[in-house]
Amino acid sequence: MNIAIIGLGLMGGSLAMSLKKQKYVEKIVGYDHNKKHTKQAIELDLVDEIVSFEMLKKADVIFLAIPVDGLIATLHKLTDIDKSTTIIDLGSTKQKIVESVPTVIRKNFVAAHPMTGTENFGPLAAIDGLYDDKVVVLCDLEDSGKHQADVAKKIFRSLNMKKTYMKSHEHDRHAAFISHMPHAVSYAIANTVMRQENKHNILALAAGGYRSMSRLAKSSPYMWEDIFRQNKSNLLESITLFQEELDQLKTAIENDDWQRVHQEMEDANKLYDILD
Repeated sequence: MNIAIIGLGLMGGSLAMSLKKQKYVEKIVGYDHNKKHTKQAIELDLVDEIVSFEMLKKADVIFLAIPVDGLIATLHKLTDIDKSTTIIDLGSTKQKIVESVPTVIRKNFVAAHPMTGTENFGPLAAIDGLYDDKVVVLCDLEDSGKHQADVAKKIFRSLNMKKTYMKSHEHDRHAAFISHMPHAVSYAIANTVMRQENKHNILALAAGGYRSMSRLAKSSPYMWEDIFRQNKSNLLESITLFQEELDQLKTAIENDDWQRVHQEMEDANKLYDILD
């Protein structure tokens, strides 16, 4: 199986590292509009070759590991691929991507979201084993061709990923709460400190708690602007509900209602009864 990866940053580069270990993979070629990224991908041996956009269309499987807006535009340039080709996107939102797939290649397309990543980006951020034992969400799979669905399942199975299935609109609402809203909160936490006159003194005290809460603020603004735009309504709902929770806690503190504060903390502790 020959595989092409469009986008050679954290997700695409890490995917290439994992796929290189699979016996069914004959060759991995890459494409990225960022020339620095293509140079680094070759130097790091992430892909076997950098090819032109037209050449990558000949691959058996094409992975799209690029920001959502660019991903949608790229799909419209792939309408002349072979009917047996499988296109798999790794976008963090799904509904608008699915709705934007040209009809002529809808059977070729598999909508996937590997629930993994870090706050870093670019080929130098690629991590061996990034996908191992992580969840991958496959959306609206009934609209993909049987061959393409089987190919996607085989690949993600070989990467030791846990597959789950849902509708694209369900995915986007769930992702807003578990990923997109936390990123928005992390950016806000970082900016709250950065906009203080004595920010350097404040940050001198930064320990594990603050670093953990603000870690996501290191994430690429280009990528996350795309995600926020594509999932605007779900993101706004999740931010509103978060604000309501924060307001309740704020009110309890203002009123010296420490029993309520304690109860809010205990309720939050229960999250890890589910996660653990």
